Amino acid sequence: MEGGTAMTDEGDLVHGAWLRTVVQDGVQQCAGLLDVVSGAHAVRRLELPVHTMLPVVLRQLLLPMVIDALGAPATRQEWGERFHRGRFSLDEQERLAHYLGSRYGDRFRMFDAERPFAQVAGLQALNGETKTAAQLVPSVASGNNVPLFSALSEADELLLTPWEAVLWLLHAQCWDTASIKTGAVGDPQARKGKTTGNPTGPLGQLGVIVPTGRTLYETLLLNTPIMPDGLEPGDRPQWAWDERPAASGCASPAGAAWSERHATGLLDLLTFQARRIRLIACETEQGLRVHRAIVSAGDRLVQAPETEPHTAWQHTAKPKKGQPHRRPRRLASGRAAWQGLGTLLAMTLPVAGDGPYTSLLLRQIGDLRHDGVLSGQYPLGVETSALEYGTQSAVVENAIGDELPLPVQALLAEDADLRELVLECVAQADQVARALDGLHSDLRRAAGGDPLPRDKGSRPSAQFLHSLDGTMRRLLAGLRSVDVDDEEILDRAQLAWEQCVQIAADREAGLLLAAVPPRAVVGRTVKKGDKEFVYRSGKAIGVFRKTLAGVLPLAAEERRAKYEEAAGV
Repeated sequence: MEGGTAMTDEGDLVHGAWLRTVVQDGVQQCAGLLDVVSGAHAVRRLELPVHTMLPVVLRQLLLPMVIDALGAPATRQEWGERFHRGRFSLDEQERLAHYLGSRYGDRFRMFDAERPFAQVAGLQALNGETKTAAQLVPSVASGNNVPLFSALSEADELLLTPWEAVLWLLHAQCWDTASIKTGAVGDPQARKGKTTGNPTGPLGQLGVIVPTGRTLYETLLLNTPIMPDGLEPGDRPQWAWDERPAASGCASPAGAAWSERHATGLLDLLTFQARRIRLIACETEQGLRVHRAIVSAGDRLVQAPETEPHTAWQHTAKPKKGQPHRRPRRLASGRAAWQGLGTLLAMTLPVAGDGPYTSLLLRQIGDLRHDGVLSGQYPLGVETSALEYGTQSAVVENAIGDELPLPVQALLAEDADLRELVLECVAQADQVARALDGLHSDLRRAAGGDPLPRDKGSRPSAQFLHSLDGTMRRLLAGLRSVDVDDEEILDRAQLAWEQCVQIAADREAGLLLAAVPPRAVVGRTVKKGDKEFVYRSGKAIGVFRKTLAGVLPLAAEERRAKYEEAAGV
């Protein structure tokens, strides 16, 4: 670390104005950790540079700090008392101030000479070199990671403000690629100046699911697991690593050495130090800037524990030998979050077979609703995020991020009505999308061509599903406030959805028909083996409309009734 007292003052995370928030009147403000947490009831959301940053700030900073200072709620009733208070009490604010003051305040300084936050003081590469700070930012070219639209090349110097640097530092602890890492002085496992076999950061192996509330205070509670037995003995966050018992087997994150291990508890899991990093700053005309960094190997998480709160699971009834029954379920690229509602709303463990199982926190929210602690009309949101890696997970190919309104009532394990309605709507969109792709293939055959190869070309289903995105989000937002015992309201919601799907499908089908040449009306006959198949545009659209009527029965019945009324039948 270069510099002295000025750097230490500027890197004070507790009091420095660095974390950007949006308060209830929509105004953006920057504040330090203490002010952000104490005033969490007045913060609508955090304003962060990328979608994958929200779980980073929650896990590496806010959640472990609050849970360690105040303790996790032991019962649903205690959770509810905190939640309905809507803010930290005066006593809790004093405990948080003590935690971030005399107890641990000196451990939240970025450029401290002895204990820089989430870094290793004096970390040195075996070859004595440092690299550009761009290696912390996945969207900027660095090493083998060369994004297509990066504005900088590896030869360009990236200057990060201290506050930008701390966010990307924590982002690297959670999401860093599995590329070869710089061998560090003092790491006995480094070979020939480097460390190989690194996994991605812990979040890179998950499909991250974060429930969100109306305020930051509510979001913190929605992401706090209820722990009847409290925290595990000796479980400490990374900034209190020296308080972990020697028997835990954890290597100090303040040194270059690292270990492959299980998480010792929730606080350790949330603040897991998957890399050993040192930020290097310099003075510029614009002020202090981080321009270089050393990123070396850090602790390796053996596997995500079933207490991991921010992922859904893929349950396997009969796993291979040595494999767990549950493994984190990743997010699919190119799909909106609502297309994965089957996973988010999988409230029952599929013991007898294989299938998805939703996250611990969403299950907890369902239990809170069951006990009447959380209202069925509560405006719950869910943010999902993931990174897609390529070439041995050494590069970032794609970032996935979405946010979704979610009806709390759909999270009740024993009340399936609303959940079945939502899942039926998702299934209808998927079935109509496949029918549109089938129509497209048949029209291409009728015109004398062949269907698109499975992995090539643009399909009408993609545009169709995209056109339904706003409709589905409005449906979910509306269902958050309905009376689920009123079957008429649910029927009307289903009908309105089907009518919207019908309109969107008709529009896409019309575009496909308009694009085919006149010869498609006559069509052609294709022989496959001993059978002959006739493809004509008229036949193709007839099959499509029949399929549509079967998939959208309420909309079809409504159309039929209006037709008969108009015809005077």
